[in-house]
Amino acid sequence: MNLIADVLRELGRTDLSGLEQLRALIASGKRPGISESLDFALTEVDVGRAVFEGVPGHHAYNPIGMVHGGYAATLLDSACGCAVHSQLQAGQGYTTLELKVAYHKAATSQTGLLRAEGRVLTMGRRAAFAEAKLTDASGRLYASATSTLLVIDG
Repeated sequence: MNLIADVLRELGRTDLSGLEQLRALIASGKRPGISESLDFALTEVDVGRAVFEGVPGHHAYNPIGMVHGGYAATLLDSACGCAVHSQLQAGQGYTTLELKVAYHKAATSQTGLLRAEGRVLTMGRRAAFAEAKLTDASGRLYASATSTLLVIDG
């Protein structure tokens, strides 16, 4: 299932840039399965920038009583990936080659809203590099990431 392709098909468009695709996805109100499972959403997108927000709850807990690191990694990977997606031309795609996550503070169900903001550092013809930070409403840093992504034509 390719949710963006579904949204584009509904619009009758195949010529949208990556930024236009992501804006259409937000406008559709649809979320991919991972976003539904972990209860987070793409809330902002601009050229080279993407923001995801979610409230971690018990659904994201690990066995030792805090939010699993995979929750943070998922939001950070999504933010890096969509930041790169926002700079793609029509017909291009991407995939994550590498994600390095640093955990700065443990999150719990009491943490409240977390915001992952991703930014493109460099965008080449075949490779892109991005970074993201995961913060709470007070700006406290919970995790950060850097990512290498492969840009795919066609």
